[in-house]
Amino acid sequence: MQRGLTGYYLPISSAGESARAFIPQPLPPDPPLQIDGELGALLDAASTALGRLDGISLLLPDPGLFLYTYVRKEAVLSSQIEGTQSSLSDLLSHELENAPAGLRQDASEVSCYVDAMQQGLALLKKGEPLSLRLIREIHLVLLSHGRGSAKMPGEFRTSQNWIGGSRPDNARFVPPPPDHLIEVMGTLELFLHDRPVKTRPLLKAALAHVQFETIHPFLDGNGRLGRLLITFILCAEGVLDAPLLYLSLYLKKHRDEYYRLLQEVRQNGDWEEWLTFFLTGVLETSRAATQTARELLRLFEQDAIILRSEAASVSRLHHHLQRRPIVSVAETAKAISVSVPTANKALSTLESLGIIHEITGQSYRKIFSYRAYLEILNADTL
Repeated sequence: MQRGLTGYYLPISSAGESARAFIPQPLPPDPPLQIDGELGALLDAASTALGRLDGISLLLPDPGLFLYTYVRKEAVLSSQIEGTQSSLSDLLSHELENAPAGLRQDASEVSCYVDAMQQGLALLKKGEPLSLRLIREIHLVLLSHGRGSAKMPGEFRTSQNWIGGSRPDNARFVPPPPDHLIEVMGTLELFLHDRPVKTRPLLKAALAHVQFETIHPFLDGNGRLGRLLITFILCAEGVLDAPLLYLSLYLKKHRDEYYRLLQEVRQNGDWEEWLTFFLTGVLETSRAATQTARELLRLFEQDAIILRSEAASVSRLHHHLQRRPIVSVAETAKAISVSVPTANKALSTLESLGIIHEITGQSYRKIFSYRAYLEILNADTL
């Protein structure tokens, strides 16, 4: 539905240049969303796929085996949208104690995304509401290291920002000026708390993401935090018990369409077209994650059969690799409670069987990768 402009433009002056900042209307959309026909069927299909994804714990003997690495895959993809070059292997290697220093650049920034996600989920599990205070806390963690650490972590911006271009007057989009932030973020907070009306969780996540990106309340990290917000909403609403839905890969693959639709909502109020895009992403991502979990289970079972006659330390190492698919000798010894020589022997056994591979090429401080695991996890990113 073409509703027209979903807000109003406010003339501003920044650095001596005149521009127009956009102030969005409060949610929900007016006139109301038209959720019927194909869009209604898509909403039902996406909700069903999301429910199956949430039931993934019924497939996995230990959901943490999947969640640990899947969360980090999302962190890498979301950060890549913002320009980092870190890979999943880089991040997992970075998290090892005494990892090679060369791995500690973009990977450090991506690790902040993981920390921010875990911080937000921990606060929600403690009963904290999804509020502006919680959003600022998450942002503080997100920008604790890396390129954005000097850009007011944990605080709403006090200066004008813009998207595209070299200054506001030639920018592709100019968000609200700082003196309007509390008002527009306050109305977003009310919407998250079902005021003035209750909104279905998937629709709430879709609408709130666009509103957050339109407001762009921070100097840096808005894209990453806006994507985290989707998962936080679904967990806070009880749709997901664990943070298993991440749309960064879908948004990365369809980046141009994603940015076009954000602007389409602002200019023409076509929320339904955005919802079709968003719900398609939920549907595809949920199905892909469920399939990935099944493939990982098959891999674990196949490799466990190969290792049946091996020493107990080898079996324990294999189980540890299901949670941490990149390991060092020292980390292995600590994780499976054996001596360093025994850890070395267990790693050598798995390497000789082709289950793990050394990835540094060094003769000391070696790092090993459970290659088949990572290949399954990364198959849809190639």
